[in-house]
Amino acid sequence: MTARFKLEGIYTPVITPFDDAGEIDFDSLADLVERLVGAGVHGLISGGSTGENYAETVEERVRIARFITERVKGRIPVFVGTGALRTPDSIALAEGAKDMGATGILLGTPPYSVPTERENALNALAIDRAAGLPIILYNYPGRMGVEMGREFLDRVGRSKNVIGIKESSGDINRVHLLARDYPHIQMSCGMDDQALEFFAWGAQSWICGGSNFLPEEHIALYETCVLKGDFTKGRRIMSAMLPLMRVLEQGGKFIQCIKHGVEVSGIHAGPIRPPLKGLNKEEKRELEQVIRTLKTTVKAICEGN
Repeated sequence: MTARFKLEGIYTPVITPFDDAGEIDFDSLADLVERLVGAGVHGLISGGSTGENYAETVEERVRIARFITERVKGRIPVFVGTGALRTPDSIALAEGAKDMGATGILLGTPPYSVPTERENALNALAIDRAAGLPIILYNYPGRMGVEMGREFLDRVGRSKNVIGIKESSGDINRVHLLARDYPHIQMSCGMDDQALEFFAWGAQSWICGGSNFLPEEHIALYETCVLKGDFTKGRRIMSAMLPLMRVLEQGGKFIQCIKHGVEVSGIHAGPIRPPLKGLNKEEKRELEQVIRTLKTTVKAICEGN
């Protein structure tokens, strides 16, 4: 199973809705899961940074992942994020993923400790042994402090469980490196404003926070570029989506924007857990205008106008 797993389509790193007291709102999470599955996303990721994993306990993260996995009921793949400061916590999350019957795990570099490539690889392989599930690596040096470089990929890539990598460095040369030198590790877009370039270089999937509230539009770009190979139309859709990318990335308010986008879509997302704070009124208005324009423009393009 592991070697044959195809990483294809739109994978949504699911937000965690909270109630006014800051507790997990499982009813709203159920609504969001059903909305995403119904919209046709191809997979879900629980416990990513978009889900505010840094502000949750390991026990909460396991509960959330189990809830999502049980709610999905095998309709689409569910990967569980194992990113944590401490290796034992990552292993506990990996073991939890195995126990709950998740499809696989998302495995990042431990932040702050700045491991060498060898140390990072040995850490990843320890988590791999605990789960024994398909693995999507997560390269995000901007948050983790170090890159999953050649030495790391050479060591970890020998595991039959390593099926893909979410590439979020923003360095286009990494896309070239992965496509040319590591074709056995399926490359997934993790840098939203480079989605078109990833697809042009052979990526078959996109792990995108914005699909929490705009799943159809993200699916449209994937289908246009990957399934139909129509990059002329793809450029038009991508151009329409770029204002959203700018809003999401500006001022370090990515998660806040995603959660407000979910609210705009009609599903309760609730507050942000500390240390982060929600958007102000002006930021909400700007995001709402961008969403309206994007939806109208992409709809027109998909209808042939």
